[in-house]
Amino acid sequence: MSIAAIAIALCTVTTQAIAEDEYNVSTGATLEGKPLGVHGVDTVALSTYNAVAEGNARHTVVEDGVAYYFASEETARLFKANPGKYIPQYGGFCAYAVALGKKLDGDPYFADIEDGKLYLFVNADVFEKYKKNKAKILRDAEKMWPSIKHKAVEDL
Repeated sequence: MSIAAIAIALCTVTTQAIAEDEYNVSTGATLEGKPLGVHGVDTVALSTYNAVAEGNARHTVVEDGVAYYFASEETARLFKANPGKYIPQYGGFCAYAVALGKKLDGDPYFADIEDGKLYLFVNADVFEKYKKNKAKILRDAEKMWPSIKHKAVEDL
């Protein structure tokens, strides 16, 4: 294997590792090998209307090494113009778990929008616990995220 091929392979592995550590990509990868974010759900519809709309691979946008699917060309365009507005907080990991120093799957069916930011939660029970004390959970998650953001899930 040439030095160039080894360098490309290392960059690919490093990008994949970063994406898996900082973004919830638990649902697999695209045909191009990019990890899939937010379970393939359209994050523009989710963060704007709190509505789950299944994305389509025809409308894929890759941001920071993660592939996002969109329900339409229009929502993909909106995302491209301002990805930070539509990517869930904490890389799409469960905000309640982040507050506890963990990275658990964030399920788009359990989502909340607070101050224009999208938060995901692992399941209905955790979502109900969060609703009882939103401000504290989000405050704790915000404090905890910098210390776990770059850590692998299995290291927490």
